[in-house]
Amino acid sequence: MAFAFAIAAAATFTTVTAQAADISGAGATFPFPIYAKWADAYKKETNIGLNYQSIGSGGGIKQIKAKTVTFGASDAPLKGSDLDETGLAQFPMVMGGIVPVVNLEGIKPGELVLDGKTLADIFQGKITKWDDAAIKKLNPESKLPSQAIAVVHRSDGSGTTFNFSYFLGDVSAEWKEKVGVAQALEWPVGIGAKGNEGVAANVTQAAGSIGYVEYAYAKQNKMIFADMINKDGKKVEPSAKTFAAAASNADWNSQPGYGVILANQPGAETWPMTSATWILVYKKPEDKAATAEALKFFGWAYKNGGKMADELDYVAMPESVVKSVEAMWAKDVATK
Repeated sequence: MAFAFAIAAAATFTTVTAQAADISGAGATFPFPIYAKWADAYKKETNIGLNYQSIGSGGGIKQIKAKTVTFGASDAPLKGSDLDETGLAQFPMVMGGIVPVVNLEGIKPGELVLDGKTLADIFQGKITKWDDAAIKKLNPESKLPSQAIAVVHRSDGSGTTFNFSYFLGDVSAEWKEKVGVAQALEWPVGIGAKGNEGVAANVTQAAGSIGYVEYAYAKQNKMIFADMINKDGKKVEPSAKTFAAAASNADWNSQPGYGVILANQPGAETWPMTSATWILVYKKPEDKAATAEALKFFGWAYKNGGKMADELDYVAMPESVVKSVEAMWAKDVATK
């Protein structure tokens, strides 16, 4: 079934009305559209809802560490040492793409093309107008206005920011040195907004603006997104196909907790800002029954949620990864 949501700058979104038996989670805004869609279908099938607070990856990590929710969600994977220290298990749930979104009169989705270096220079404040020579060189056929660029970025601790800045750091040594790679940054320019929802809302409202959001937010809200030049020098558009291409050669077992970064992968069809999103649960939870219910939901989503993910241009996890994750649950997570 179709699922729509309104853009809002609020910090918290709840997929269904919370009830006593509902599953509680908090964190990443990146996967919120697909988690909401899965939750709606799961509620109808099982009568168990999902109370998910879409507050950003940093908030989700804080809440699971504080044990105020059954699971946390983050687009920035925790390192093996952090997982060992906290007693958390981590697994990837779904993949998607981060896209640059703009508010430029006369420009339609996919008509603007950017590359990583130019994007890094825009978000550093080195490129300040839309008719800058670097942007014009990438878009010789477009009529770009002599308009100031208004940068919009995340204000909260964000896995989307982590993956976005990881990509920019990979293509720009200056970005890596001066700005860095993290969930929260000291931004050189721009205004901050909470969540993918907040960035989307600000870009929609501000003429001449640019931001970065998960593709579902751009697609469902009919935002203008830019195509990208990827690592192989090819122009690519965001889609489930180009996101899947980025993940096609990923070795998910190469990092603790399946923490593989998919940004700036090679391949002619690869979208350069692809990301997975992860779930965090305690290996020895205080409420074993609640964790068991959460894993039932995630197992159901792995099995039944692929088509729904595809409809929102997310990419389901490969079957081999699902089998590995489910084996890890049985081995490492105490639910009885």
